[in-house]
Amino acid sequence: MSKQTGQAGAGGLFARAIAAWHNRLEGSHNTTKPEDRVGFLRMVIYGVGAFVNNTLAAAIGGMLIVLNLGLGMDPAVVGLLGSLPRITDALTDPLMGYISDHTHSRWGRRRPFIFVGAIASGLIYMLLWWLPLGQTETFYFWWFLIGSIIFYLAYTTFATPWVAMGYELTPDFHERTRLMGVQNFIGQLAYVVSPWFLWIMTNRDWFPDQVEGARWLAIIIGVVVIGLGILPAIFLRERLAPPVEGEAAPVAKVVVERPQSRTLGENLKDFARGLKITLSSGPFLKLGAATFLVFNGFILISSFQYYVIIYYVFGGDQAAGSKWAGYSGTVGAVSTFIVIMFVTWLGTQIGKRRAFFLAIGVSMVGYALKWFCYDPARPWLLLLPAPLMAFGLGGLFTLMGSMIADVVDVDELQTHERREGMFGSIFWWVVKLGMAGALAGGGVLLNATGFDVALEGGQDPQTIWLMRVFDAFIPVATSALAIWAVWAYPITEETAREVRETLERRRADEAAAAGAPPA
Repeated sequence: MSKQTGQAGAGGLFARAIAAWHNRLEGSHNTTKPEDRVGFLRMVIYGVGAFVNNTLAAAIGGMLIVLNLGLGMDPAVVGLLGSLPRITDALTDPLMGYISDHTHSRWGRRRPFIFVGAIASGLIYMLLWWLPLGQTETFYFWWFLIGSIIFYLAYTTFATPWVAMGYELTPDFHERTRLMGVQNFIGQLAYVVSPWFLWIMTNRDWFPDQVEGARWLAIIIGVVVIGLGILPAIFLRERLAPPVEGEAAPVAKVVVERPQSRTLGENLKDFARGLKITLSSGPFLKLGAATFLVFNGFILISSFQYYVIIYYVFGGDQAAGSKWAGYSGTVGAVSTFIVIMFVTWLGTQIGKRRAFFLAIGVSMVGYALKWFCYDPARPWLLLLPAPLMAFGLGGLFTLMGSMIADVVDVDELQTHERREGMFGSIFWWVVKLGMAGALAGGGVLLNATGFDVALEGGQDPQTIWLMRVFDAFIPVATSALAIWAVWAYPITEETAREVRETLERRRADEAAAAGAPPA
């Protein structure tokens, strides 16, 4: 494992803390071979991609509220603007996964797309929020809709190959969990900052209004995305990619045949075949269903927390409500760091499936506590559910990536193909389709409560009651269904080890038959 010395300051303390945690995890009852270790530095670089990915996701979702509060757009229309581009995004993900899997360049299958996608995403996000002033709601609708579709095309170009790269960085059952734990840990840094986006845009000491605040915040976000997003493309190498002339061989030597040129029709036919095979994988469908339920149950009511805090706990005071919402979000984000370390360790001790049950169960308790802790008489109580709710997404995205990497191996055993890009893209395709529906449904649900932004703190009691019910109990219900979906997930550590041994024997036989050195 790579070690860094001589680091100083907060960055050094952070790096040493992660390194110590990583070393401790490697002392588990199952030994990871030295050649299967990703190494701390490479884990961190891959994790930087998670920070970029989460920053873009949090920013585009969290800043949408400006269209309602800053420009007065109807909440249902804002919900559509959040959902419609996601449908396009979800449809392009599988295509990007297929293209990445079948790309052969001297830089690998993933790295060129990660590099270009990071730059394009940052630039387009800056332009998206530079909204012309004094226009009609129709103008803003079309500006944001068209701009968001273009943005998501660039975002997909970065995110899909980055996800696929993570599935192939190590073949080890537990090292995959550690890798996903580290990348999720670093990715959560985005959620320490993002709860404060509304407060930043609303701060009158900095900006005259929320729209102007959104403009400048988008520029900062775009610069960060470009600067950090290109790092995985520059410094990581693909384990199963053919070696580039002049570079060391990949960690695992695998014979990869370059396919002959195909026509467009042949490529589309092959894409459809791969899509069908992916969607017929039972274990994969269970993981996709569980993620859909946990994540999109949260997304469906993600804006409700702001409304409940502002209009119930603080009686319509946006400044006080957004500040305490920021406190709650930060407490949740910081708690998620601890959750990720715990769930990563737990997954290597009791198995990934059981660790998932525990994490999601704890988050259900946290969501239910909102009903009691969001109290106008004691506003500080709203901080208490946040650490428990952190178990939901913290555990989910630590374990799911590791489990999908195991599914990719099973698929290779059955099909003789490596399709990390297709699996990763379909996984997020399912999530994003659900997210599109959840964002649109969130706006519809908000209208169904009778909420009227013009009433400010004078909302009807029935409206407040419905917002509280949706905010607390919708994610409880969807999380319970997710546990049911994963109950029969079949891939254990023993199963994964048998699959890997079979694959390695087969690869060695194929390499010998082709006259190549054995792996």
